[in-house]
Amino acid sequence: MPNNLAEAMEVAGRFIAAGEEFDWIAGGTDLIPNYKWHLNPKPNVISLANISELNQLTRTHIGAMVRLQDLTENEEMHPLLATAAGSIASVMIRRSATVGGNICLDTRCFWYNQSEDWRQSIDWCHKCDCGTEADCRVIQNQNDLCVATYQADLAPALICLNATIHLASPNGLREMPLSDFFELDGMKKNVLNRGEIVTHITLLEDSYSLIGTYHKLSQRETWDFPEAGIAATWDGKSLSSLKIASTGIESIPRDHSEQVEAAIESWNGSQSIDELSESVRKSVKPVNNTGFQPSYRRKMVKVLTRRSLKQLGIK
Repeated sequence: MPNNLAEAMEVAGRFIAAGEEFDWIAGGTDLIPNYKWHLNPKPNVISLANISELNQLTRTHIGAMVRLQDLTENEEMHPLLATAAGSIASVMIRRSATVGGNICLDTRCFWYNQSEDWRQSIDWCHKCDCGTEADCRVIQNQNDLCVATYQADLAPALICLNATIHLASPNGLREMPLSDFFELDGMKKNVLNRGEIVTHITLLEDSYSLIGTYHKLSQRETWDFPEAGIAATWDGKSLSSLKIASTGIESIPRDHSEQVEAAIESWNGSQSIDELSESVRKSVKPVNNTGFQPSYRRKMVKVLTRRSLKQLGIK
């Protein structure tokens, strides 16, 4: 168990040099259940629990090992992040689950998130094919692309707050806007290279001038992952500051800046709110791999977008 980031990178480097597979483990609230169900387990795990530098939490710096419950209880944290974090699972889980783990949450699909016996009975799936080269069960007769759904809550809120994500690997450090971190593939999920981890998220102090809201659709109020989620922010004055992002719909969270920019060119009050909400609805492409039907989830994207805009006081 490494005690600092340098030691963690050294351990990862040794595994890579030896050609051995491994996973990083933080809170373990997603990884451990997946391992119990034999969902792509690795023979080695590296714990991040003792790396104190990953636990730093300030208004503008959120360490990857910060617990989700800490975001809800920290009085200096942006209210949007506190709201999004507080909507996740239950208090018991939030006290273990981490910010980095939520951002890097494995994509989900009801053909994948099942017991090994169940998956074997349907001849496996593309994401966990157990060496059988099985096809995708959602999009038949192809095994080139996984369409498992990204269902984490923090990402759209952080995208709307213009957050930057910071990464570390045995090859060095890098950073990027959070919206550039994700890749449209349910297996790859994000841009992390082998042995690379998220170290922290940073916000500009200007982010605290933004008003934000987050609404989600889920089958139950607690525990369940979002079937659709919409975050939105603006500065309370100028429509040019408006940002909208979604989650729970596709294999990545979406930044809907393109739809926002098109709408504000000819803004016309409540009519434009409906048009923008419809534009966001049309831009997402859910598939049939979660509890609710894709058509219903897509309709709810429009409802949640309109609800968010009205809550922000946009007219």
